[in-house]
Amino acid sequence: MKLSNATLGSLPEGIKRPTYDRTALTPGIVHIGLGNFHRAHQAWYLHQLMQLGHAQDWAILGAGVRPYDAAMRDRLKAQDCLTTLIELDPKGQSAEVTGSMIDYIEIVEGNRPLIDAMTREEICIVALTVTEGGYYVTANGDFDEAHADILHDAANPDTPRTAFGAIVCALKARKDAGTGPFTLQSCDNLQGNGDILRQTVVGLARLSDRNLAAWIEESCTFPNSMVDCIVPATGAKEVALAKELGIDDAAPVTHENFRQWVIEDSFCAGRPEWELAGATFTDDVHVYEAMKIRILNAGHQVLANAAEILSLPTIASCMQDEDVSAFFAKVEAECIVPYVHPVPGMAPTEYADLIARRFANPMIHDTTRRVAFDGSSRHTGFLLPILRDAIAARGSIEGLSLVEALWARMCSGQREDGTVIEPNDPMWEALTEAAMKAKEDPAHWLEQHQIYGDLALHGSFSESFAKWLNMLWRDGTRATLNVYLAS
Repeated sequence: MKLSNATLGSLPEGIKRPTYDRTALTPGIVHIGLGNFHRAHQAWYLHQLMQLGHAQDWAILGAGVRPYDAAMRDRLKAQDCLTTLIELDPKGQSAEVTGSMIDYIEIVEGNRPLIDAMTREEICIVALTVTEGGYYVTANGDFDEAHADILHDAANPDTPRTAFGAIVCALKARKDAGTGPFTLQSCDNLQGNGDILRQTVVGLARLSDRNLAAWIEESCTFPNSMVDCIVPATGAKEVALAKELGIDDAAPVTHENFRQWVIEDSFCAGRPEWELAGATFTDDVHVYEAMKIRILNAGHQVLANAAEILSLPTIASCMQDEDVSAFFAKVEAECIVPYVHPVPGMAPTEYADLIARRFANPMIHDTTRRVAFDGSSRHTGFLLPILRDAIAARGSIEGLSLVEALWARMCSGQREDGTVIEPNDPMWEALTEAAMKAKEDPAHWLEQHQIYGDLALHGSFSESFAKWLNMLWRDGTRATLNVYLAS
């Protein structure tokens, strides 16, 4: 059955669906970046609130800023912005249709429809999931004001290219009209994501209008948050799975049986009562996000590059592989967990055990390619801060050095079975060039200062990295992993 408002009442028995009147919903949130994660996470929490009879005036207007977002808009608009969520659990699967998003803003060059939507007085939150690498941050953590996109938006503030330029333009219109500010909420996997979003928005505004930048910094709020739910990419298999359940959904989402959302309660224009749907509000988001980013997100990178080299297709298959799963467990225990603080009700070792169980879920077809994507951002954001902490504490860095060597080996673009690894990073060409040079001299890899900064100057790391990379090329991945496991 083709998914739409008209067919909600006729969905197969057992499929949960909206019990609220979607025609009565009014928007309060613009969300930029309508990927699978947002639809399985933030939009789900809001849907649960609506099911309880709350938040009817907080519906989502979806948005994108790149031409490729238009395809998702077409798919979702054709089914009234409804989404089928399919929970995959070893004990069985279940499905529900969510309806908290009511429209998807037209995507045009210059982003005028998006700007106009954010200018509307009833919009109180602008949220983003634009990936970890989408915030124009340098390797040192500063705002990248020299980036071509940023230079364009600073010179053309009324016809911006980026989401942040559109936000600045809308806030200027609201300031001039006396409409007031809105909250800017990052939902990406970045430690201090709200602080990073503030840096980008205020930094961009300052390039064209310093008074506006000061008003944004003083009036808008940027709550930090931690988001957690494993959500694989959607392909033909997922579309077919929805059809097996009796739903013709062009963009269904599969997800695990776990969600967590920890949020700093800093909303200048109000917010939905997400806590009624299970979200946690706290003044100390940092410890939650540090635990998750270091153990889960960094853990993903521990697995993904070895898996790509060894042609292991999914994260679950990594956990079924004796060598790779043992490597994951040893790196987590010796190199990551020691640099994670506990959170209320959860010790780092307990969380690491939980992550291992979640990664091993055979129902979740989370590809190693998806997890390995954009390593230039994910290693910089997830792994290298732990490495710096380990160096400062004079702790073990062997496992993390091997993880970096595996990444360099993977970026050569060829698996050990001879198959080609297709480009999988915005910097892929430069990474491949550095990887091939590093095959002869490992120092070439660490000379990528936009990634490693001054880490190459730490002799213990550069020596360990060189040892492992040379071994990977000489002896192969499994032999190298086993040398590490025996150490």
